[in-house]
Amino acid sequence: MAAASAGVAVWAIQFHSGAAPESENSSATLKTQEANALLQGALVQENQHDPKGAARTYRRVVELDPRNKLAWYNLGVIAQQDGETADALASYDKALKIDPSFTSALFNEAILLKPTEPDRAVGLLKRAIAADPQAATAHLQLGHILAGKGRTDEAGGEFRRAVVADPSLRSQVPDEFRDFASPSPTSTPAGSTR
Repeated sequence: MAAASAGVAVWAIQFHSGAAPESENSSATLKTQEANALLQGALVQENQHDPKGAARTYRRVVELDPRNKLAWYNLGVIAQQDGETADALASYDKALKIDPSFTSALFNEAILLKPTEPDRAVGLLKRAIAADPQAATAHLQLGHILAGKGRTDEAGGEFRRAVVADPSLRSQVPDEFRDFASPSPTSTPAGSTR
């Protein structure tokens, strides 16, 4: 009798798990559609300068769709703007668990960590650059951190890459690195071509 009961229980679990995905998929689709509509509404709220309302809406989005990296990212941005560093970092981390190469989240988290955890910020900026080699501001920020650590050759290379990707950033390169930041990708700090 126990074996028969166990067999029935297993069958019920297997049958239930076989039937559930269809209804779960339907439910998940509705939740995703509602989350996407709410996401659009939150963006409108932000454009109307209502960050608190947008944050409430983004929180509703992640209740419906916990894997919505844009909602997590935007919650991070709002928290960062409000000076809520811990909340911003937590939101960026959640976005990065969903998409480890989400360049904007990598960059923003690096900027938050730059003053207190520069080594971690370097790692995040390198990941952002790996995801988007033309991320000029990531190169620039990485150059600043490396310069602060006395790694001048590496910093100079990052400043050069930043300026090659976006020449308007040259004014943000420290004076002592301006020679490194030649807009010509074939120049070296001494001015000779490779």
